[in-house]
Amino acid sequence: MKKILILVLLTLILNGCANTLAFLGPASSVAGGGNIAQSAVSSAVSYGVKKQTGMSPSQHAIAYVQKHNPQNKKEKCLEFIDITNTEVCAAFKENISKTTKKIAEVKNSILDKSKIEDLAKKSGIVSR
Repeated sequence: MKKILILVLLTLILNGCANTLAFLGPASSVAGGGNIAQSAVSSAVSYGVKKQTGMSPSQHAIAYVQKHNPQNKKEKCLEFIDITNTEVCAAFKENISKTTKKIAEVKNSILDKSKIEDLAKKSGIVSR
């Protein structure tokens, strides 16, 4: 009974420390041999993103995957490793294919407008 009472009291007393414990993340990385500057910048950026957008960086990542892969289909990031079969890889592949198509369209539009290309074709240097 005494142990239960002590645990309940400690829980109530230390309950307010949970929010301030988040700021000890960078300090704990020093003890673990990590880079304090990197930890501090990471925490500051995460806090800034959350403050500006109302969403944490991980919530942004989840929203990205849901936007670019609404069917939740899974694809492999690396064809020879089965463990990479995830929704994230499918979203990235979809985004990469859309970007590749846009780049090809822009390239073709630039080539269509290019006078140098026309001159090269007329001179016989380039045959596209």
